[in-house]
Amino acid sequence: MMTPSNPFDFSGKVALITGGTRGIGKELTSTLAQHGARVHFCGTNRELGEKVADEINQELTPESAGTSFFQVDVADFTACKEMAAEITTEAGQIDFLINNAGITRDNLLLRLKESDWDEVMAVNLKGCFNCSKAVVRGMVKKRYGRLIFLSSVIGLMGNSGQSNYAAAKAGIIGFSKSMARELASRNITSNAIAPGYIQTEMTETMDLKAREKIIEMIPAGRLGTVNDISNTVLFLLSPLADYITGQVLQVDGGMLIA
Repeated sequence: MMTPSNPFDFSGKVALITGGTRGIGKELTSTLAQHGARVHFCGTNRELGEKVADEINQELTPESAGTSFFQVDVADFTACKEMAAEITTEAGQIDFLINNAGITRDNLLLRLKESDWDEVMAVNLKGCFNCSKAVVRGMVKKRYGRLIFLSSVIGLMGNSGQSNYAAAKAGIIGFSKSMARELASRNITSNAIAPGYIQTEMTETMDLKAREKIIEMIPAGRLGTVNDISNTVLFLLSPLADYITGQVLQVDGGMLIA
């Protein structure tokens, strides 16, 4: 199949992005909308979500504006199913699912509460199951789809004080690879992205010495940006990546070179 002259023109495509109200998710929502996709995103903060949707739509032409927000907790199986059904009824399909929603409840195991473990697993890992389950049947029917899962280098190497987060992110990788095996024959790809340390609101509040220590671990000599992640997503969604599935792309500036 010939590659289109602009492989990053997603006009006519419909995307669902979880955790799209801030950080990486917000950048992904904005970037895909600017590249022509009709983007739906979810989060738990309605006021913030609607503000983000308004901001993105104002940057688009009236014809292409259509980014919409759903107040949904991805840990809620029924809510995810209903969200996907509403999008499909309105748009006719969901072509891209980007599982980005995630939380942290960091602590050493000796101090980690059961609720800290359960909440991180429910959002970070079960959320991927809930949303994938909600959209995959439609993708199989259309014989086309792209699944992208935001994991983390922490899921590959572990980290002190983040056993729950590391376990969830490692689980995402296993789930993504399993989806790749199950769905490849239906022209559906499934890949994971493992970001390193990315400049977001969270890293901006880090202690300066801790920040410098992290940068020393990165061969590229800097923290990543949300744009580094969105560029990777654009590639994986494009026809240029049609034959790539079941992979984990580390976007970490060389931090975790095997």
